[in-house]
Amino acid sequence: MPRPRCPRQVAFSPSVTYFKPAGIPLRELEELVLRPDELESLRLADLEGLYQEAAAERMGISRPTFARLVETARRKVADALVNGRAIRLERAETAAEPPETAPGCRGHGGGGCRHGGRPA
Repeated sequence: MPRPRCPRQVAFSPSVTYFKPAGIPLRELEELVLRPDELESLRLADLEGLYQEAAAERMGISRPTFARLVETARRKVADALVNGRAIRLERAETAAEPPETAPGCRGHGGGGCRHGGRPA
């Protein structure tokens, strides 16, 4: 059984929920879903130009986790642009708790949650 996922700090909520190719009804398009943490990783890395270490710290996750998030997000966006798919932007349900108080997260040694949880 995998350990619980540590909450990720997401400081941005999009005002729109879909991007799609012009002229094609949404019902005819395959849809890709961009999760709030994936969108936040794109925003920090590509829009704000932060290095992965600084962006990971802002999200309260480890640098390798950030790298995986931004890679997944970039792949989804590239797939949508190249193959004409719609992108649905999920909104964060609630603001994530600060890493210091994140319940259920057991920590992971070299970074990530900084709440002092026992190592996994």
